[in-house]
Amino acid sequence: MPKVAYSEIDRNKIKEDLIETGLELFSKQGIQHTTVEQIYTRVGISRTFFYTFFPAKEDLVVEAFYCQQPKILAYAQKLMDDQTLNWHDKINHFLHDFCYGGQGHFTIMSVEEQQSFSKCLSGEKREEFQTRRLTFFKEVLNIFEIHADTQTTKLLGNLVFSAAVLCKAIPDTLPFLFSDAADDLAEFQINHILKYMETLHQS
Repeated sequence: MPKVAYSEIDRNKIKEDLIETGLELFSKQGIQHTTVEQIYTRVGISRTFFYTFFPAKEDLVVEAFYCQQPKILAYAQKLMDDQTLNWHDKINHFLHDFCYGGQGHFTIMSVEEQQSFSKCLSGEKREEFQTRRLTFFKEVLNIFEIHADTQTTKLLGNLVFSAAVLCKAIPDTLPFLFSDAADDLAEFQINHILKYMETLHQS
């Protein structure tokens, strides 16, 4: 069977489709439970052709997270521009959607996924990933007019990301936490993060 010649435009479109499909599946069923085969089959290409775009699944995951960041920033900006909501409600909406990532179509890595993903990255790629995450979170805070230096940005990032990870971890990863109080825990964390953000917004 003759090989199909793809133009650069075609290849870029296929790569975008792979990333978008990956993001969709990651948000619905998790990164660990999403296979490369599921992604390339949906896009309609072969396994061999898939690997001409991404040498490994982890490379697709990295690109998917980079692709997700501007989507989250656009959502934050949309909330900030909503004149029907006060500042407090805008942040509250954002934090809830972020923490319950799957429902808001955001991909959040579980504890196991973070461990597995980190082991597959080189030191250089891991550092770049963290640097871009920090830049991304700074941009989120800027959109919401929250004034924070680098260390405070990292603290807020840890608070928000850990709340999201906990939401994802109960009950499967953390079976001995009380699952019927998981939503109460999320509310407690969100409320206290919001209070802290409010002090930085007013400063």
